[in-house]
Amino acid sequence: MHMTDTAAEAEAGTGTRTPPARTSTPPELRLLALWAPTRALLLLCVFHVVVIPGPDVTNDVSDIYQGWYEVLRTGTFPLDDVTWQYPPAAALAVLGPAALPFLSYPAAFFLLSFLADAVVTGLLLYAGGRPGRTVRGAWVWTAGVALLGPTAYARYDLMVTALAVAALLAGAGRARAMGVLAGFGAVVKVWPVLLLVGTPRARATRRSWGAAAVTAGAVTLLFVAAMPGALAFLTFQRDRGTEVESLGALVFHAARHLGWSGTVRLNYGSVEFLGPYVPLVSAVAQALSVAAFGWLVLWRVRARAWAATTPADAAFAAVLLFTTTSRVISPQYMVWLVGVAAVCVAYRGSLMVWPAWLVLAATFVTFLEFPVWFAQVVASDPLGVALLVVRNGLLVAATVLACRVLWRQTVTETVAKAATGPDSPAPLTSARPADTAATAP
Repeated sequence: MHMTDTAAEAEAGTGTRTPPARTSTPPELRLLALWAPTRALLLLCVFHVVVIPGPDVTNDVSDIYQGWYEVLRTGTFPLDDVTWQYPPAAALAVLGPAALPFLSYPAAFFLLSFLADAVVTGLLLYAGGRPGRTVRGAWVWTAGVALLGPTAYARYDLMVTALAVAALLAGAGRARAMGVLAGFGAVVKVWPVLLLVGTPRARATRRSWGAAAVTAGAVTLLFVAAMPGALAFLTFQRDRGTEVESLGALVFHAARHLGWSGTVRLNYGSVEFLGPYVPLVSAVAQALSVAAFGWLVLWRVRARAWAATTPADAAFAAVLLFTTTSRVISPQYMVWLVGVAAVCVAYRGSLMVWPAWLVLAATFVTFLEFPVWFAQVVASDPLGVALLVVRNGLLVAATVLACRVLWRQTVTETVAKAATGPDSPAPLTSARPADTAATAP
């Protein structure tokens, strides 16, 4: 007699029945239960069905982007518009709504942002099903975009982040693909070049960096040859002030209550402080960015082992460093951080969970300071300043923690293990043989 028959007889004798086994809900469906309503809400917000307090975040699309679109479609860049401060391939994002001619420009742009969001979610879900990965990254992305609010769909940064996520997920195993995506992303909005800082030494670095250089150079030359003014953006950042949401701006928010004589006004496309000592604070911010670059170079030289997570972890630390030290910390910058953080925590062994949590918290505070209480931020009211202190403090904490984790994982622990002798445990290596081979000096 089979065991199942015995169990059935036992149940008949006792008058009880074993409850049917529960089938767990697939993680994709659980994620969709959060993703679908939050994205529907974001679309309702950008289409003004649901109104968020504060300034209209869609004005950049309906006024600035659409204005650029009208110029770009004539075959030239906005040569006389100092707010055009982007590399030439940014024109592709601005011209993208032309692919949906049956919609108005804003509606087409919002739909493209939604599609880019869906692509990132799909990539993270697919990656989460591979060995050594988890769908936790898709959850971080889903939550982060929702916490930022409608600003995520009203800027082209989400499209750039889709390229960055795809590049990081390609990883060292597909070094050339990673380089092509990162190089193209850099010609759209510069920062994706930071994704290459953590590529394993030797072959992976040569392939990814070489592919990035060739891609970025070819795309730039194509635009220079095809459209006048492709490099005009290089001269439009010279006279910028300190944006009111940046770390350095906290100096002037406090100084306004002590009689500082400067002003706040829209300048070069963002709300900035202008007046005495602003150039000094801006110079300090730029010096901090140079110092951040120096730290990354030092890390690259000192690092001795690459885990499977190292390329994404290094990219996360690099983007945090340059975001936090920037003269401008616009709300949409948080999309970059959320995207790279999502790739980091998609690895089961990631040590960047706490920095990722801090970024998510900073993203929600960013939504509160823009757009909800942006008027209080511009006026340097206590509420607005408090929100900035919390948001920027969270970013500083995430940056310090991410850099500390990266250094300890790739430098400190490796040196300590090497010092204990040849019988010590092996240093960190990649989870895959191909990646391990790529770490050879």
